[in-house]
Amino acid sequence: MRDVILTCALTGNITRPEMTPYLPITPEQIAISALEAEAAGAAIVHIHVRHDDGRPSMELAHYTEVVERIRNAGSQLILNLTTGPGGRFVPDADDPRIAAPGTTLLPPLERVGHIPALRPEIATLDLNTMNSGDQVVMNTPRNVRVMADAILDAGAKPEIEIFNPGDLVLARELLADGRFGPKPMFSFVLGINYGWPASIEAIQLGLAMLPPGAIWSAFGVSRSSFPMVAAATLMGGHVRVGFEDNIYLEKGALARSNAELCAKAARIVRDLGARVATPWVAREMLGLGMPGTSA
Repeated sequence: MRDVILTCALTGNITRPEMTPYLPITPEQIAISALEAEAAGAAIVHIHVRHDDGRPSMELAHYTEVVERIRNAGSQLILNLTTGPGGRFVPDADDPRIAAPGTTLLPPLERVGHIPALRPEIATLDLNTMNSGDQVVMNTPRNVRVMADAILDAGAKPEIEIFNPGDLVLARELLADGRFGPKPMFSFVLGINYGWPASIEAIQLGLAMLPPGAIWSAFGVSRSSFPMVAAATLMGGHVRVGFEDNIYLEKGALARSNAELCAKAARIVRDLGARVATPWVAREMLGLGMPGTSA
């Protein structure tokens, strides 16, 4: 019986409070949601933070409060902090050389400043440069390398997020010098417009391009969330759910908590003949240290 690691993406920065009244927003709410997700089977929590009015935040104080609340609760959770914010460009409608309101582009080291400060076990590393509605997500190879070095220097394990096949070409270049260790960690992000479709064929292509020894997960957004839990489990990978990706427990029924989403995902994993990995088992599988320590 295989162990499957369940990650819960607690709040993200795209899901809006007006979409669901159950979205955790404050640091206290996000930390409580993380602990509830752990009780429902999550071994990893993927953490974004927000201002009290629901707007996405990059404030170190917000990250710090969430992390301290989880750690002070005696949780065994593996903490995975995002480094995705700060990479969006909105071109002006009349002159695309000009950044329009909504642009969030920041120097790469500012995007990862909370990682050395808080030393999570995992930090995401987005490799995508792609359309996102009328915006462009920008992660140039140079900036990705700067961010990767900062994450590694902080003792965190990069979770390399893959939105398109070209991202894997860049990933293999980054991995060529061995800095990422023998168990690089990848996540296929499926079902986002202009990225991978949420399909078995997309996962198969991604697997064919992964380097030897890689650990991988796949997750879908919106209606593809739970089908991709099943697909990833059956294909030998790990899984993710959470309000960042999907707010519905089933068609027309809002999930009332991240824990409900995790409980359903855990049930799917078990029904397909696998075990849901505990945080301790997940640490061993990923080559991580104990809570609050580096690998």
